[in-house]
Amino acid sequence: MPRILVTGAAGFIGQKVCEFLLNDGFEVVGVDNLCDTYDIRLKEWRLQQLIDKPKFSFHRKDICDLEELMNIFRGEGHVDGVIHLAARAGVRYSLENPWIYYQTNVNGTLNLLECCRQLHVPKFILASTSSIYGAKAPLPTPEDADSSHPLQPYSASKKAGEVLSHSYHYMYGLDVTVFRYFTVYGPAARPDMAMFRFTQWIAEGHALRLNGDGTQSRGFTYVDDIARGTILGLQPCGYEIFNLGGHEELCMLDLIQMLESMLHKKAKIVHLPFNRADMRTNLADISKARRDLGWEPRITMQEGLRRLVDWYIKERSWTSLVKTE
Repeated sequence: MPRILVTGAAGFIGQKVCEFLLNDGFEVVGVDNLCDTYDIRLKEWRLQQLIDKPKFSFHRKDICDLEELMNIFRGEGHVDGVIHLAARAGVRYSLENPWIYYQTNVNGTLNLLECCRQLHVPKFILASTSSIYGAKAPLPTPEDADSSHPLQPYSASKKAGEVLSHSYHYMYGLDVTVFRYFTVYGPAARPDMAMFRFTQWIAEGHALRLNGDGTQSRGFTYVDDIARGTILGLQPCGYEIFNLGGHEELCMLDLIQMLESMLHKKAKIVHLPFNRADMRTNLADISKARRDLGWEPRITMQEGLRRLVDWYIKERSWTSLVKTE
């Protein structure tokens, strides 16, 4: 079976992609620096789900170090494809430290593209974001909507990664699939995202800090659906961009009500000003992924939220302590 190198293997989406690849019989080379951008316990828990699996090897390395990356590729032997999920994520923190976002999301991506070029890796998948569509995107948003006006350094850095990837496709024939993800959620998600924060805050009786009036909405996508779609991108495509997004749009107030019902507790909502770095809504047009990849989201919001809440309660001895700031 092919050998796939996955960056961000201990990340929220990366761990699930590795798991699905291994279940399908692939050999998987995981790379992650386990940085402490957020509570490291989440990354350690995800990695623990993978570390003892046959056909999985792991390297605790930084994609910003080109020499170390080259050593991994050469040491593992032939690599058939790269799924690049490692990134500095989160729109708000990118306002405080945009330099580190560009170091990882642009320079790190360039390093991986160079590894593919020099070592003749034929396939490259890049994880991008719906945030690049900016404030005036049509809804639902197709891939050909304007993406040249990102709102924050995070989405600008992801757009730069897309453009770099296209240049390597054009100049060197690298086969590239770009996925723009729309608001991914599920067990072991990043603690700065609404799903984890709201679950913890309601379960533990903490104040739920809600930016804006709660009418802002998202097309949420369950992590298993995202992982399935990402793996479908391994097929040859030349250079293509696909949206992967949920089929159910939900506003923050409705999300809070669903979590209250599942946790059997009322949220203590504290309203804060709307953050200008946030988009007020997003919703994917997935007709291209449906047509070309045969991909459809399968997990309903009700089922996905139930899985998230059940996981949180099962792991509550430590999830209740995870820092959400």
